[in-house]
Amino acid sequence: MDLSGPAKVEDDLLEQAIRPLDSGRCQLDLAVPDVHCATCISSIEGNLKKLDMVEGARVNLSTKRVRITFDPKKGRPSRMLEAIARSGHKALLLENVDADKDDQLAELLRSLAVAGFAAGNIMLFSISIWSGADAVTREMFHWISALIAIPAIGYAGQPFFRSALASLRQKRLNMDVPITLAVILSLIMSVVETARGAEQAYFDASVTLLFFLLIGRTLDHMMRERARGAVKNLARLAPRNVLRLMEDGQTESVAISSLVPGMKIMVTAGQRLPVDALVVEGKSDVDVSLVTGEAVPEAGVPGVHLLAGSLVLSGSLTLEVEAAADKSFLARMIELMEAAEHSRAGYQRMADRAAAIYAPLVHLVAFAAFVGWGLFGGDWHQAILIGIAVLIITCPCALGLAVPMVHIVCAGRLFEAGIIMKDGAALERLAEVDTVVFDKTGTLTAGHPALVGRPQGEPHAIAMAARIARHSQHPYSRAIVAATGTADMFEGSVEEVVGKGLLARNAAGEWKLGRPDWCAPQADIPPAEGSELWLSLNGEKQARFTLSDTVRPEAQATLDRLKQIGCRILLLSGDQQAPVMDLAEKLGISEARWGMAPAEKVAAIRALQEQGHHVLMVGDGINDAPALRTADTSMAPASAADVGRNAADFILTRDNMEGVAATLVLARRAARTVKQNFGLAILYNMVAVPLAVAGFVTPLLAALAMSSSSILVTLNSLKLRFGNRELRRLRFPTSTDRSSSPVPKSPAASGTAEPAR
Repeated sequence: MDLSGPAKVEDDLLEQAIRPLDSGRCQLDLAVPDVHCATCISSIEGNLKKLDMVEGARVNLSTKRVRITFDPKKGRPSRMLEAIARSGHKALLLENVDADKDDQLAELLRSLAVAGFAAGNIMLFSISIWSGADAVTREMFHWISALIAIPAIGYAGQPFFRSALASLRQKRLNMDVPITLAVILSLIMSVVETARGAEQAYFDASVTLLFFLLIGRTLDHMMRERARGAVKNLARLAPRNVLRLMEDGQTESVAISSLVPGMKIMVTAGQRLPVDALVVEGKSDVDVSLVTGEAVPEAGVPGVHLLAGSLVLSGSLTLEVEAAADKSFLARMIELMEAAEHSRAGYQRMADRAAAIYAPLVHLVAFAAFVGWGLFGGDWHQAILIGIAVLIITCPCALGLAVPMVHIVCAGRLFEAGIIMKDGAALERLAEVDTVVFDKTGTLTAGHPALVGRPQGEPHAIAMAARIARHSQHPYSRAIVAATGTADMFEGSVEEVVGKGLLARNAAGEWKLGRPDWCAPQADIPPAEGSELWLSLNGEKQARFTLSDTVRPEAQATLDRLKQIGCRILLLSGDQQAPVMDLAEKLGISEARWGMAPAEKVAAIRALQEQGHHVLMVGDGINDAPALRTADTSMAPASAADVGRNAADFILTRDNMEGVAATLVLARRAARTVKQNFGLAILYNMVAVPLAVAGFVTPLLAALAMSSSSILVTLNSLKLRFGNRELRRLRFPTSTDRSSSPVPKSPAASGTAEPAR
């Protein structure tokens, strides 16, 4: 539904599209399909930001969407639609935009076909004229060419004309204004010359000019869509409807947007799960490669948690919905991918400011060239042609594409390797990283610790520790539960103390399960062979557990690669000295610290930053979240606690740390590519503009040059899809690939407590 027509849109029509954020703010995403340049962006964003209810507005040129952050208490949502309409653009609800239907591409192809057909026919008449036709024949062919050119330009030029008119209505200049002026001026000049009976008319140049401009815009549009294909392909994985199981045993087809937790659905062989769900009945092999990279199917049996996007291979399953569609794993991945495309890095802000200044400058240069050639050359006919060429050749398309194309290509490339980039600006920061800080448990180790020897303590104390541990998904807690086999839950309150452990209370008193120095501050803590957890009651030690974890098989190769590309490595852990130093010795880490609380990790990172280092933090626990936010940029595995995933800039959806080095290498390549794109755009203008002003470029050559510069920048960005051996190894596995990665549980169940790190 078009939301920017003359009729006021009811505010309740927008309610389903509005997403609540923190602090009472809301977010609204809308499609703006007719944006073409930086001027369109500034027009929409400028009108929106004039509203007191709008806190932020960001238009993405590549995705053609606007994301608005606003305070719903300060005004009607429809006011924002009116602001977009005032900028001369239309807005659409995203749900009404068919992801598989590209109306803009269809319009461009139709216009291209009309322009190409007209240009071919007019060129035939021009050849006859150039071959020496007599005056009567020449005049007849000119008028026939006019009859073909006028309607062809009127139809094929609409993508440019509409955009230019909308911009002029807002008293702004976008890049389609000079294009429109150039095409219309050359057409008018040709009609005037024909009416005067002149030997030369330029209908062939006018139509061919439009034809080449349309070729450039069509190719540019297709390349952008291909660059962001990862997001579109991911969105297509989610079915739009699913069979809901009713209480009377009947089924009905419902939209996935209507699903709420607790509902039961049926998924048959060959279908993907639309939401995160728990298997309650049935049996099937399930392909979870989208989630974990694991090529070997998982058994879908009652009690197993499955994430949205998993593919049912055999049989059918009855499942209980655990999260609404917009909160599912698949929806979160799409949201993170789109967030990366909407981000605006420092380079992008520079490009936007340059393009905004550039448009008015184009017209001044073209007018100066026209006046200069007319006054000093005396040939106003030639002056018009030169003015038209300058108008065309100076369009800032390449400058506007320099940064967003790089971000989109990188986001898609990383996604294929199982890495979600949440913010394009983080990619820019990552390229500057020279120091990498790692957490220990679940990051450099596999995160599947086991008890070393037998627990020390009375049987009832060991059982009590297991009951408390069942309230946590931390690897140490799971290890205690698995070793004791206790199925009962603690009867009382259990809360988390970040970086220390679990605090439980019942009639007996206060129980603590976690770091020895926290559980029993007054006790002497003897050295241990591995990581140690204590259970205490009112400060008195009741049980002792020693655990050991295995080193990730890819950890050594990852650290070696990081050192190879010049990174300094640090290990900061909340664990005890013995296991931390043992791991550091095994992996060749010379700088390691142990027993660190969350605040101490933050202080260590800030100290590095004060020394001039750019820090990447890699961690997965709740107690790592402050450090993840403090670092210049950060990464977390998908198995991390929710708060850790939210704090990180990059999420590794595979159980493989090789993605750390691979992403850093890609970020550095991306930074070089952005600079190359800027260089290409600047070089193009330094060469093309003087040539056009000097009269060496015809309007037709100007159209070719302008289109070629945009395509060149796009192709230069697309080269990021190639190379980088680490990313190629991490791509989605084929049927012959095998991975030993364990399948994580639903993210909703990911870590709530952090006994020690």
